[in-house]
Amino acid sequence: MDVRSVTSPTMPRHGDAVVNLPTVPVEHGVRADIEIRTRPTVSLVIPARNEASNIAWVLEQVPDCVDEIVLVDGRSTDATIVTARSVRPDIRVVHQEGVGKGDALRAGFLASTGDTIVMIDADGSMAPQEIPHFLYYLSHGYDFVKGSRFMAGGGSLDITRLRRTGNQVLMRLASRLYEAPLTDLCYGYIAFHRRYLDYVDLTTTGFEVETRLVISALQSGLRMTEVPSMEMPRRYGKSNLRVVRDGTRVLRTLLRTHENGVSGYAVQRARAWAHHRQTPAVTAVPAVTSVAAAPSTPSAGS
Repeated sequence: MDVRSVTSPTMPRHGDAVVNLPTVPVEHGVRADIEIRTRPTVSLVIPARNEASNIAWVLEQVPDCVDEIVLVDGRSTDATIVTARSVRPDIRVVHQEGVGKGDALRAGFLASTGDTIVMIDADGSMAPQEIPHFLYYLSHGYDFVKGSRFMAGGGSLDITRLRRTGNQVLMRLASRLYEAPLTDLCYGYIAFHRRYLDYVDLTTTGFEVETRLVISALQSGLRMTEVPSMEMPRRYGKSNLRVVRDGTRVLRTLLRTHENGVSGYAVQRARAWAHHRQTPAVTAVPAVTSVAAAPSTPSAGS
């Protein structure tokens, strides 16, 4: 798998592919060389549920390179939608029908229209100012770009010791199983070309969705790279993340989709054995045949 970690403190502005038109005759001082600059359109997908205290800050930081913002609202009971529209009247609001972060992202991806899709959280933990950094590598040959808190230039001001340990264990397992030198696994700052939407798995519903996106991109042969990202503390409110519960779901996701090599065979055999043990045995019930009662025989002497 082609996964490369890169750092780039400075970079050109995103997009700007130059198309040179055929040379035309010079008339009245008009330049003979005409250049038309075009760039892919960018959709930013933000899943949110009761983030009225945070969404305004996030939307105010979105850079001009983003053409469309899709807010997926998960049945918020606060003023999330009203606040978002007051900051960005052009925002598109999608009402989530299912539950879970994975379901929200799926709804947002399908509703977006940009050539490039970027996903971030609504709690202020991810800086929208980093978006051009992701787009730069998408415009220079990569198909799928993910943020990393644990490579040079990245970091986290929010992660606990337990979360860091769990992420490192899961990340090393993923790197071993899928032969990809990852430095971060459970981080949801991701960007990819829309043309690969059919190749990323959107079937998971919970917080393990980031892991499933990465694994499906690797299995589909997408050219992937990591870029440094700084995770900030959630600005207001309490996170819905549950370390043990969601970590277990990530582990199941890693094992469920690993099928390559000897280890893949062993994992799938173990899963099949465990499934067989959990399936209750069905006891055969003998068929009952109804026999008509024989007419009674009169006793002798009756």
